[in-house]
Amino acid sequence: MSIDYKQLIANKINGTPLDKAEIVALITETADDSFGDYAFPCFRLAKEMRMSPVAIAQKLADEFVPDEHIVRAQAVNGYLNFFVNRVDFAANVLDEVLAAGQNYGNDTLGNGKTICIDYSSVNICKSFHIGHLSTTAIGSSLYKIYRALGYNVVGINHLGDYGTQFGKMIVAFKLWGNRADAEQKGVAELQRLYVKFHQEEPDHPELTQQAREWFVKIEQGDSEATELFELFKRITLTEVKRIYERLDVHFDSWNGESFFNDKMAAPLAMLRDKGLIKESQGAQVVDLSDYGMPPCLLVKSDGSSLYATRDIAAAIWRKAEYNFDKCLYVVAYQQNLHFKQFFKVLELAGLDWAKDLVHVAYGMVSLEDGAMATRKGNVVLLKDVLDKAVAKSLEIITAKNPDLPNREQVAEQVGVGAVLFSALENSKIKDIVFSYDRVLNFDGETAPYLQYTYARCNSLVGKAGARGKRCDISALDNAETLRLAKLLGAFPQAVKDAADKYEPSIISGLLIDIAQAFNKFYIEHRVICDDVQVQNARLKIVDATATVLKKGLALLGIQCPDKM
Repeated sequence: MSIDYKQLIANKINGTPLDKAEIVALITETADDSFGDYAFPCFRLAKEMRMSPVAIAQKLADEFVPDEHIVRAQAVNGYLNFFVNRVDFAANVLDEVLAAGQNYGNDTLGNGKTICIDYSSVNICKSFHIGHLSTTAIGSSLYKIYRALGYNVVGINHLGDYGTQFGKMIVAFKLWGNRADAEQKGVAELQRLYVKFHQEEPDHPELTQQAREWFVKIEQGDSEATELFELFKRITLTEVKRIYERLDVHFDSWNGESFFNDKMAAPLAMLRDKGLIKESQGAQVVDLSDYGMPPCLLVKSDGSSLYATRDIAAAIWRKAEYNFDKCLYVVAYQQNLHFKQFFKVLELAGLDWAKDLVHVAYGMVSLEDGAMATRKGNVVLLKDVLDKAVAKSLEIITAKNPDLPNREQVAEQVGVGAVLFSALENSKIKDIVFSYDRVLNFDGETAPYLQYTYARCNSLVGKAGARGKRCDISALDNAETLRLAKLLGAFPQAVKDAADKYEPSIISGLLIDIAQAFNKFYIEHRVICDDVQVQNARLKIVDATATVLKKGLALLGIQCPDKM
């Protein structure tokens, strides 16, 4: 807000051993508006002032001098509570939101800083399934949040395009597949071949050896192996990019595991030179027992590399290429140990920027009928989830508003938005059980509820038609408007908090609170009314709410239909 109420309050608190900055840090917003708008706890002052917190609060309340912004102070159980001028506060917030428009919440604090975000990281030859939803949604939202705060953001899709599974795919393709089917049926055909290989492998162990041999050919640049591998990669990326387009997800780098195949020797040599690598049963490891972790395995006894080796090489390359201030890895919590290990290895190697590597862990997604396993073929495709959500949205929208002219487009925005919001509505570390009925509820804490509230705001503005600038700001003097103004005013800090904690759900939670507060305001106060100046004042509330809902949903990657 352009008026810093905490600073105004701090300037009114005198006669304490704290400086103004310390006082500002202690002031919080109250949970219950009836007890005031801001609270200053006096407990920390008791020892130095040789008084009880209750007595200190009363002393400060007696000395308080009201002004046009802070109208009253009240001592309550050791707290000094302050009441703002409701009209002044609400008008200040509304003017700031409307002046900024879709730039509201943006900041320049990231100017000159670079953040790399490694997210989604789909596997070549494998289906883009619902298990990829969280990493894709969280990573993409963080990408948008950091850009809004002025950072240079590098979105990285670290493709899973390396390993013996590609030898398996070539064997399966040559035995049971053909190019025409692969081109026509896409990843579904590649997935069928992958599943068939694992079905046949137990009875035909020679397949495993053949797969290893073909993978070696890929590593050595054999023309047939390389051509087939590139075919599989092209087919996979063609399909996943369609899904990314639907989700409004973008990347600046598609460098996957194979890109770092020739970049591992130097990091391994560096670790050897520093005396970090030891041999264990023929393998090369870094001993992490002093840090309560098992050894970090870098090279297997057969000479092949592992995830940790490639991730170490990738981190070193990214630091050299982008000179990042932070590099985030949006990966499920099952990989906690892996990231702790390779971060620690880089730290032990004396690379001071290892502290800037962050594992943004998240929980798992399953449907109500259970989880998934790729090798058994019972994955639930993300495309199918999106299609079903859109189809269900179209049914609901058709029933609610059969005359809506662009129903299919709105259904796409609502259905896709509902799926994305399901991964962003709660703390990222929680496991998610996905339910179509719940995420598409227009009355629950969902994306459709937020989109519907936005559409209601648009409808009110449309009904009002042209309006003058004159408004009766006394119409802002009510509890519902004050509550809504507080929430709208909290949005810029919520964006910063979401970035600091790598937690888009901070924004989604605030948007739900805003929508609920607006709907309560809407019930209590008639917006379209006979008094034009009162109507104009209330329409400013509607405009500001719509602005913040649209901006907040955009940071989550969700679009807002103008009508629903």
